Amino acid sequence: MTAVRREDCEARDAADPLAPLREFFEIPDGLTYLAGNSLGPPPLNSVARVLATLRTEWGEGLVRSWEAADWWDKPVTLGGRIAPLVGARPDEVLVGDSTSVNLFKVAVAAMRLRADRRVIVTDRDNFPTDLYMLEAAAELAGGAEVRRVDDAVALADCLDESVALVELTHVDYRLSRRHPMDEITRAVHDAGALMVWDLAHSVGAVPVALDDCDVDFAVGSTYKYLNGGPGSPAFVFAAARLHEAMRQPLVGWHGHVRPFAFEPDYAPAPGIRQFACGSPPIVAFASLEGSLEVWQHVEPPALFAKGQALCDLFIELVEPCLAAGGLELVSPRDPARRGSHVALRHPGALAIVDELARRGVLGDFRAPDIIRLGIAPLYLRYVDIWDAAAAIRAVLASDVPGAGS
Repeated sequence: MTAVRREDCEARDAADPLAPLREFFEIPDGLTYLAGNSLGPPPLNSVARVLATLRTEWGEGLVRSWEAADWWDKPVTLGGRIAPLVGARPDEVLVGDSTSVNLFKVAVAAMRLRADRRVIVTDRDNFPTDLYMLEAAAELAGGAEVRRVDDAVALADCLDESVALVELTHVDYRLSRRHPMDEITRAVHDAGALMVWDLAHSVGAVPVALDDCDVDFAVGSTYKYLNGGPGSPAFVFAAARLHEAMRQPLVGWHGHVRPFAFEPDYAPAPGIRQFACGSPPIVAFASLEGSLEVWQHVEPPALFAKGQALCDLFIELVEPCLAAGGLELVSPRDPARRGSHVALRHPGALAIVDELARRGVLGDFRAPDIIRLGIAPLYLRYVDIWDAAAAIRAVLASDVPGAGS
């Protein structure tokens, strides 16, 4: 049994300079919320910002708010606020559409920049929508091949003059394994290909340095660790050095260089703005804007360090169950190779997740046998981690069908 006591965790919380961040969120009493890697809880700022948009900007300003409330430029201004969280310039990030749609845009844009190459490389265990979108981009490119590899070693072996782009998810959505962004991007560039990263489980959770790693394109979610709300708009990154040459396929009027000239032929706006397509969802943007206000009170390096400390604590607390309780830790122990969620394998994973929810610990299940627990340091406390681990130990010792050892 671990020597860490609940009182020790309470003491760490009392000394934690980031503890006040929890006050920005609405979290039901008695709930330990470990599903923020699927959907973050609502920030109070978001609720207030949405109400102001509905009642004042829309209710009173009406159509005038496109200009008076800066609705038109929200994709650019909000992109600029996300940029520091991914190590990018403000003019390299745009908010809008979904992660899937943005991935399709950048995949086609990358294929067009490497039109003499016919292969897209990705991870066989990538998030399914990434695989679907890459297949769709390859089909649009005239039947290009999508080559799926098993691991980073296999990736290195297949990088040749036929590869146009490589697309990977930085943090594996199931197992929390984090790819070395700088090393892989460098190898892809050495082969003459372009690098696309999916940051859905990275932004707001682990350090990301797109420009320092010389990344070409990236996409990411805002409703997980950024807490923008269910289905909040995603973001797209394109390196400034590619802006003049790149062309994305979904050419809507919001990405036109002169949108209010209503010209019959498309001409792309300069820079990242060309990735805009249709009218931005202003109410959803308001929720995201409120959540991003929380980050004004955050020093990201300190936050990310706390996130990994919480992960380390959780692993230490469940260590006794890894053999006796039939659990297997499948996320890395090394914080440098791990995202901000912990994945455990158990044949009764679904039953365990369901029973944990009944006991006030909300995580999630990934088929066929993964217990996935998100560690979001913006609002989680050390005592929450202790309580979650204690609940897992109790469930494994219980007679819940499929959960006990």
